[in-house]
Amino acid sequence: MNRPNPDELLGKLQREEEKRHRGRLKIFFGASAGVGKTYAMLLAARSRKQQGDDVVIGIVETHGRSETAALLEDLEQLPLANMLYRGHALQEFDLDAALERHPQLLLVDELAHSNVPGARHLKRWQDVHELLDAGIDVYTTVNVQHLESLNDIVGQITQIRVFETVPDRLLDQADEVTLVDLPPEELLERLRHGKVYMPQQAEHAVRNFFRKGNLIALRELALRRTADRVDAQMREYRADRSIDRIWQARDRLVVCIGPGPEAPTLARAAARLAASLRSDWIAVYVETPRLQKLSDARRERTLAALKLAAELGAETVTLAGDDAVATLIGYAQARNASKLVAGASKHRGIARWLKRSFGEQLAEHAGDLDLTLIRARESDLSDASGLGVQSGSTPEEAQTAPDWHDALSAAHEQRSAPRGYAYAIAICAVITLLASQIRDHFDLTNLVMFYLIGVIYAAARIGRGPGVLLSFLSVAAFDFFFVPPRMSLSVSDTQYLLTFAGMLLTSLVISHLTSSLRREARVASKRERRTGAMYAMAGELGAALATEQIVGIGMRHVSEVFRAKVAMLLPDSSDKVRQKLDPSDTSTAALLLDASALDLDVGQWVYDQQKPAGHGTDTLPAAAALYLPLKAPMRTRGVLAVVTRNARELDVPEQKRMLDAFAAQIALALERVHYVEIARDALVSMESERLRNSLLSAISHDLRTPLTTIVGFASMLAETRGDARSPANAELIAAIHDESLRMTSIVTNLLDMARLQAGGLRLNRQWSLLEETVGAALRACRRVLNGRPVEVHLPADLPFLQLDAVLMERLFSNLLENAAKYTPPGSKLVIGAESLDVDGKPFVRVYIDDNGPGLPANMEDRVFEKFTRGEKESAKPGIGLGLSICRAIVQAHGGTIGANNRLDERLADPQVLGARFWFTLPVDAAPPVPSFSDEAEQDFVDFSPPDLKHHEAP
Repeated sequence: MNRPNPDELLGKLQREEEKRHRGRLKIFFGASAGVGKTYAMLLAARSRKQQGDDVVIGIVETHGRSETAALLEDLEQLPLANMLYRGHALQEFDLDAALERHPQLLLVDELAHSNVPGARHLKRWQDVHELLDAGIDVYTTVNVQHLESLNDIVGQITQIRVFETVPDRLLDQADEVTLVDLPPEELLERLRHGKVYMPQQAEHAVRNFFRKGNLIALRELALRRTADRVDAQMREYRADRSIDRIWQARDRLVVCIGPGPEAPTLARAAARLAASLRSDWIAVYVETPRLQKLSDARRERTLAALKLAAELGAETVTLAGDDAVATLIGYAQARNASKLVAGASKHRGIARWLKRSFGEQLAEHAGDLDLTLIRARESDLSDASGLGVQSGSTPEEAQTAPDWHDALSAAHEQRSAPRGYAYAIAICAVITLLASQIRDHFDLTNLVMFYLIGVIYAAARIGRGPGVLLSFLSVAAFDFFFVPPRMSLSVSDTQYLLTFAGMLLTSLVISHLTSSLRREARVASKRERRTGAMYAMAGELGAALATEQIVGIGMRHVSEVFRAKVAMLLPDSSDKVRQKLDPSDTSTAALLLDASALDLDVGQWVYDQQKPAGHGTDTLPAAAALYLPLKAPMRTRGVLAVVTRNARELDVPEQKRMLDAFAAQIALALERVHYVEIARDALVSMESERLRNSLLSAISHDLRTPLTTIVGFASMLAETRGDARSPANAELIAAIHDESLRMTSIVTNLLDMARLQAGGLRLNRQWSLLEETVGAALRACRRVLNGRPVEVHLPADLPFLQLDAVLMERLFSNLLENAAKYTPPGSKLVIGAESLDVDGKPFVRVYIDDNGPGLPANMEDRVFEKFTRGEKESAKPGIGLGLSICRAIVQAHGGTIGANNRLDERLADPQVLGARFWFTLPVDAAPPVPSFSDEAEQDFVDFSPPDLKHHEAP
């Protein structure tokens, strides 16, 4: 009986608890547009409504299809949000309205849609995430070409690249996916009848995207992607219920790669078999304790076979276990594999009677797995001919017959130091001396235990070879010194021969087991050190608050674990990678790569392409260093360059995976610090802005009263300046009056900006004519314009506008004051207006032209920011708030504002004629004209002023 894993059971309960509070996502998935996804979604939604559920349409695109539009009847639809983008009014899905309405089921069409800039989320699928988090069920649609993992494949097939994509995890994590399928012939027929696109669009689509070959390929991709999701669901179901037997709903191959010469043949045969079955395949290398002693040559052979399998499209895995058969079959069952591929081998000579072959052991324990044994060709074994290497040797059997070079290498690697054997001889001598002192108090058989203890100690602390030597020396010493006749190797009693045999066999077994445990403990210790290093680095990176700290921590840990020289290449503002730390930094100078080993051009390629390169890869393998991209969820954050002392250090799969894990941890930490810095800067900016607004508000309120008094006194002095006043005093009084008015304007702007920042702007809209507002502004700016002529060109057919007259007068005053400030005296200003349509909505566009020097380069948008001036360190008065207030006033009225230079296009080298500031205002429906009855009209005439009665009388 299979017991469920407690941790897995707890995780399952947690996932179910999270799902209970989230909405359910159902995706209607199709191969292309026109297969009927939206139609199927609406049918399902109407079915839910008939069941009594609260169903609301968030956004549905019918694309002019009448049968789809007919399904919208009787379903509540949320109004779309109006958003302005580059002067255009666009309609988008209103997320806030949907959250406030909070229906049971919401329909959100076209999951891959990109929202208008300025919306809360960049993508519609992010809106769906927020809806699900709020507990709202969502129905949505998506095509196969919008999946991120298939985007490039679809582009290669159709020669059309789709830029709106969604992450694959949305499809994988959806509660339900409904495949909406249509044969290509039927879809093309619908297209020709105008049921997908309008006739002109349909003709263009048939010639490009909607070709039959494209539709067949897209259909296959959609079917396969749906099958992948179902396969993942089945594996999850089996894991939740601890089902070990194989469900062969889909073929998946596992091939066993060993160190034998037939490994490349196995990899290629498995690739061909997987291609014929159109299935996934996994290349597995099981490293048993015996295989941990492989020589470098045989280990490189295994790594080369795994690399070949990866190039052929396999997923490569290295497993550790004492029993290769049990480990391999257990992994195959966990991955729900249906077929197992291994090398066919047979023992030769007496070995065939003592031990079953690896293939026979697999066949006995395969259970539901289909086992395929492949025998290597003679050409694959040519390098081992005559050397006793068996055909199709397995991971276990390949060690039994190594070639002479491998044997010598293995013996050299496993040989203990000469002093170890000397220690074994010394241990034997000490035990013999001790036993001779106590032999009168113990039976001879009990003295054997002392020698066995010595064997255990030698095997555990010194090595296998000294342990084996001590086993033989112990038998000889026991026989020579203690067994009668003493001081002789002869035996008077034959029963001692059994004692010697048992003692020797026990000693050898103990020596073997102890040394094996020692080796396994060493391997476990190495893995523990790797895990501990990963944990330590993750802890330090989690506490790091600066990029320099992350670079130092990452370099130190990578250097210590992999015994390597390290360099960290991070991008600058222009996305050019540079070495982050200076070699003069004493804390990391010893870890840095030499300049000769570091190639910034390779690092730049790795950063741009987001692929590894350098030593041990297929890209620039001659490079001295291995370059890995530091890929984080949002983007690549840099490049990690590593040069190990041992060139083969990173050829081991475990080491390579660990280095990849280190790089991923460093990338995540760099991205976290990056966004922490952004958040900190934003917080500082917000606090600075709030403090500045509070300060401006306080100062401007305190300044306004004395300034008003000064202006009043200056006006009184100006009115009486003719009474015994000298001309000099008169000029001084006029200057005081003018400067007081200018200071009053600045303080007024400060007050307006403080009120705008505090959200205190309230519009008092009234129906007005634009020329009245312009006239009032010109009268108010007579002093500021200082004799500059102003031409007003307003069409007579301009419509009425709903305006706040006071704020609009301030808008024109600020624009005119700005124009007067940056134009020479006597230059002409032009005020004009025109009517225009923006996406079918009427607007009035007003502009003010001047003949000044124009705007500085790249200042068209920045001039409307607070405290921004056209000329820095200028003697011109002002603090840079007027245009910012203008933008706030226009946006409050629902319009947009901008500025640009006017150019003389008649010249080959266009010259700047001046600047143009423009803004748009929406045109609302005009108010109805009241109709009067005869009696009401007579009453109106009677109450008219006397001079109008004559003209208004009937």
